[in-house]
Amino acid sequence: MTDCFALLDEPRRPAIDLEALKAKFFSRSAESHPDRSHGAGEVERQAATDGYAALNSAYNTLREPKERLGHLLELERGRRPSGIESVPAEWMDGFMEVGQLCRAVDAFLAEQSKVTSPLLKVQRFQQAMEWTDKLNNVVGSLNAKLETATGELQLLNEAWESAPAVGDSARAETLPLDQLESVFRTVSFVSRWIAQLRERVVRLAI
Repeated sequence: MTDCFALLDEPRRPAIDLEALKAKFFSRSAESHPDRSHGAGEVERQAATDGYAALNSAYNTLREPKERLGHLLELERGRRPSGIESVPAEWMDGFMEVGQLCRAVDAFLAEQSKVTSPLLKVQRFQQAMEWTDKLNNVVGSLNAKLETATGELQLLNEAWESAPAVGDSARAETLPLDQLESVFRTVSFVSRWIAQLRERVVRLAI
């Protein structure tokens, strides 16, 4: 398994400096860009292409909280968290709220597509704005939960900074992996719901 942290010379930890990560990525990718191997042999060009693709994949993994946390858990435990599609009891109310709102907006959009009268289109536009406000309000609430989870990651960094080195048999026992997995699940669900709601905001604006 590729260690995306090691590939970008980034210490393993839950929260990272995204600007510093971007700078490392641009520096490494400029050095290994396939165009620099233009005059090399086929094997060297393919190696450069593969290395560049690996850097891009590592960067995309680490810059997204959900992907980064899932990758970190897999590195430390040797496996990714299971049952991530199952909604925990504490998130069931949020799941129901988002689901009901999305279904209501989808029904509105389906009816809106059938409207041809200019007068009715104006009325539907006002209703679309009301739905947009409702969606944005829920997105704002979910973003607040996401920020709280991000704050937890900063605190968890201390455990990784003081943990035994990678490869030490005592490392996994000293890391708060259950707590990290809990944050990972929160980030996963909340990020997914925000994406679903924002997608409908875009559709309402069309």
